[in-house]
Amino acid sequence: MAKGLGRLLTAMVTPMRADASVDYAAAATLAARLVESGSDGVVVCGTTGESPTLTDEEKVGLFEAVVEAIGGRATVVAGTGTYDTHHSIELTRRAEKVGVDAILAVVPYYNRPPQEGLFRHFEAIAKATSLPVILYNIPGRTGQHLTAETTARLAAISNVVALKDSTGQIDHVSQVRRLVPPEFLIYSGDDSLTLPILSVGGDGVISVASHLVGRRIRDMIDAFLAGNVQGARQIHLEMFGLFRALFVTTNPIPVKRALKLAGIDVGPVRPPLVEASEAETKVIRDAMAELGLVA
Repeated sequence: MAKGLGRLLTAMVTPMRADASVDYAAAATLAARLVESGSDGVVVCGTTGESPTLTDEEKVGLFEAVVEAIGGRATVVAGTGTYDTHHSIELTRRAEKVGVDAILAVVPYYNRPPQEGLFRHFEAIAKATSLPVILYNIPGRTGQHLTAETTARLAAISNVVALKDSTGQIDHVSQVRRLVPPEFLIYSGDDSLTLPILSVGGDGVISVASHLVGRRIRDMIDAFLAGNVQGARQIHLEMFGLFRALFVTTNPIPVKRALKLAGIDVGPVRPPLVEASEAETKVIRDAMAELGLVA
């Protein structure tokens, strides 16, 4: 595994009941299923887990359910970052008490702090916990970009150990790789860019598609690391249609619909998200059918 955390982590959806309440038992079952299908661990309450509409109590309940289900045999990463430094610290401390293995902290959204503000935000979170901290840069959602230079400053903090990069910019990932220590982990935050990011020094992926094709993503990563670049490329191209289909509309709408089509009902999304339209469902179903994934 990539220095303890793993190379393939699934950004897990949050199962909901019909009334959009959290289904903790289903979350535990799903986490175990993901580990059995190739994931080294899961990220709980990230964006794919609908974190913006979960209460702190729901988040902590999910951390507890997943730690109980897979703790000790797979990595449990808790999404504890918010746009409020104090709130992020408090949620991180609660996650640490539950027994998670690491936390994922997103760039603060909406308030768009400058680079010095970003540095101090993540520094404060890291100093408040003994857990490994994974930075999460996704400017398309947050409205602010964590530069390679600020990432390198943060990488000098002993428990800031990794970056999830969802910038879509290979040049940016290359610059981060140049500036950070060799042991600092870089995860792709986009399934379709996992192989390109591996090629410039990335370590793995925090994946959405691994809900459905975890074994194949694992095969792709293993092939690349073994020097079988052609084999890795063939697997990437095989799955590329699915990678794109799972982002035909706002994540996690497509992956929740895809799981249902695969016979794994994880319930609805919470408002303001809406269910996949008929046209979107067709795109998802067609991509899944190519891979024999429709139940």
